[in-house]
Amino acid sequence: MTPTHAPAAPILQARSVSKFFGAITALRDVNLQVGKGEVLGVVGDNGAGKSTLMKVLSGLYTPSEGALLFEGGEVRFDSPRASRKIGIEMVYQDFALAGNMSIHENIFLGREVKKPWLGLPLLNKKAQREQAQEHLNRLKIHVKSVDQNVEDLSGGQRQAVAIARATAFDAKLVIMDEPTAALAIKEVGKVLDLIHTLKEHGVSVIIISHRMDDIFYACDRVMALYQGTNFAESLIGNTTRNEVIGWIMGTKGNTTGLAHDSVAA
Repeated sequence: MTPTHAPAAPILQARSVSKFFGAITALRDVNLQVGKGEVLGVVGDNGAGKSTLMKVLSGLYTPSEGALLFEGGEVRFDSPRASRKIGIEMVYQDFALAGNMSIHENIFLGREVKKPWLGLPLLNKKAQREQAQEHLNRLKIHVKSVDQNVEDLSGGQRQAVAIARATAFDAKLVIMDEPTAALAIKEVGKVLDLIHTLKEHGVSVIIISHRMDDIFYACDRVMALYQGTNFAESLIGNTTRNEVIGWIMGTKGNTTGLAHDSVAA
């Protein structure tokens, strides 16, 4: 069913966020909010500020001005590790996977399952395999074996493993940068269905994408950035592909629903 109202309780908010790199203004007074279990699409032309905003939200950049709120409280991140600690994960366009390692090793990379032996923490591969398989099953991700090396997987399977890794440790919000850009057409639908599965589990998702089909299939709401500022936003059911394409180009027609010049903080 198409949603008809904005989320009442945002899990993440950006309020009047600006980001300066010397004399260059990458973001200016940008506002964003995403609700629990909501899928938000973020669109804009190259240089619109999408990637910079996501790097602020994921802790890679510190905002020059403005505030971030997570679950109602103000937060400041000094690194991506800090944002991951509270439940924000970023899935990059290049997947950032170790191709010569297995699926389960990638999912638990840096957070391996250990067991004590003579007072020393040793890798518990059996438990790690089992937990990886359980997590993949929960997300409806099908692979031959969790022992497969990632380099032997298709693009869609690699993206699924990247998403599985991002959500294996109780992620509350997952940010995805062009999640289907490098995929064959037949694999795109599987990744978008996986996003729906995350939503069913109450995980919030922000998708950066140039693909209108992805935005209108997977998202509840879409917002556009233009030259580093808020331009317009709307519930998916209250806008059209052509209107959103116009926003990307910096033009507006008659907007409806939640569309407006800037997001209310």
